[in-house]
Amino acid sequence: MTERTQRRLAAIVSADVVGYSRLMGLDEAGTLQRLNALRSEHSDPLIAKHGGRIVKTTGDDMLLEFPSVVAAVECCGAVQEGLALRNANAGDNAIRFRIGMHLGDVIVEKGDIFGDGVNIAARLQEIGDAGGVTISSNAHDSVEGRVDATFVDGDVQNLKNIARPIRIWRWLPDQLASSDLAAADPDAPLTLPDKPSIAVLPFDNMSGDAEQDFFSDGITKDIITALAKFGWFFVTARNSTFSYKGRAVDVKQIGAELGVRYVLEGSVRKAGNRVRVTGQLIDALTGNHLWAERYDREISDVFALQDEITETVAATIAPLLLVAENERVKRKPPDRMEAWELVMRFQPLFWRMNADDLAEAQKLLHRAIERDPDYALAHALLGFSHIWSAWMGWVADAETEIPKADPVVRRALELDNQEPWDHLSMCAVHGYARRHDESIREARRALELNPNFSFAYAWQAAMFGYAGKLEEADLAADQAYRISPKDPFNSMLHGIRSIGLFTAGRDAEAMEFAEETLRVRPDWVGAGAFIW
Repeated sequence: MTERTQRRLAAIVSADVVGYSRLMGLDEAGTLQRLNALRSEHSDPLIAKHGGRIVKTTGDDMLLEFPSVVAAVECCGAVQEGLALRNANAGDNAIRFRIGMHLGDVIVEKGDIFGDGVNIAARLQEIGDAGGVTISSNAHDSVEGRVDATFVDGDVQNLKNIARPIRIWRWLPDQLASSDLAAADPDAPLTLPDKPSIAVLPFDNMSGDAEQDFFSDGITKDIITALAKFGWFFVTARNSTFSYKGRAVDVKQIGAELGVRYVLEGSVRKAGNRVRVTGQLIDALTGNHLWAERYDREISDVFALQDEITETVAATIAPLLLVAENERVKRKPPDRMEAWELVMRFQPLFWRMNADDLAEAQKLLHRAIERDPDYALAHALLGFSHIWSAWMGWVADAETEIPKADPVVRRALELDNQEPWDHLSMCAVHGYARRHDESIREARRALELNPNFSFAYAWQAAMFGYAGKLEEADLAADQAYRISPKDPFNSMLHGIRSIGLFTAGRDAEAMEFAEETLRVRPDWVGAGAFIW
């Protein structure tokens, strides 16, 4: 008689030994002996204790099935924690598991299990951390709040041969340091930094003239330098990205190899006295295209053209990355956010431009500072938000905001005087106190640190306006728009420019810009004040 085919819901676990081939090459007999001892003394008893079933083993691979996803997570955690302790003094002979888990439907046939759920668990194991546990969102939703382990959101991933994207969650034992992890598994994908991360690939020279490489390489290097000046971003160094020059490599692979979320690629084509530069921003995890643009220019001064394209691309990419990260971060509960993520979550609340949202945004910054007291950017933004509250009339006594803002911003400058936002926040402090020269000086310093900081140009324009320097105000405002014409936050730039024009006595122009702000942001009370 043949066993009847069955279907059932199960927690499926896939595990394998990290670097098994290397271990066998070093000591075949010893590795087999240690692995068998580890299984009989440690992992197999824990599996049985938690109600699991060993479906099959093939060499260093194990496929397990649990009727309870909670029990499966607890078992896998206990296995990995125990291994971390056992491996403390094992050196190169350490045996570590990489574990993937999924909650899904399986087909049971002759004691074996098959189906999409099994395949997903196997793929999760492949992208998992050495010594850790990687689970799908299905499994995570079922165990959240029911187990002691704290999983970190690994975002949506496209898994090999799996039709749909899967959100993943990662866990590592406390005993396993990241440096230890890297040493144990040098070929594993790099962990993404705790801030938006980008690699700028060498722009392709499509001109058919090798001598034009200097131009395409120059644009690439300048964009890397420009983006690195935004303190918000992790930017891969030139030496790493240029290793891909002339190679056809999938962006997902590049993202995994360099440990970045976003990849910027482009091309340069020169014909006669004209040049065409194209660029596209890609999410390396999903393969989705976030932005693409083409620039057609005449070449009169090649270096001036190089500068123009660099600053335009950098100023366009920066807000797009922040918007993309905001969308990602806001899906995560605030109590699970780290300091950087709390600062990211501050942004969309701030840009809504109303008193209630700003008050909520300030709470996030206070929490970020509690978690990282030396986080300069959080201090700077908190100080700026106090000045903005006063400027917009959202507090009962505006004069109380300066004593709140000033020490916080000065602390930011003590922590990192190379952060452009620190100086822009001090610009706002001086500006509100009508110390115009000091305010303009701080705005200028912010722009020295990051010449593509369009918001700093906007504030500089307002401060020039307050100081009665109308020509300088116009030039600064024009520069803000020129370097970031498609900035998603240009409504703010319009509003700030209206402030500068109003203080300069140019009421009609101030109203024009205020109306443009309200067209985009009808809920911005401050802009409405200019019209009335």
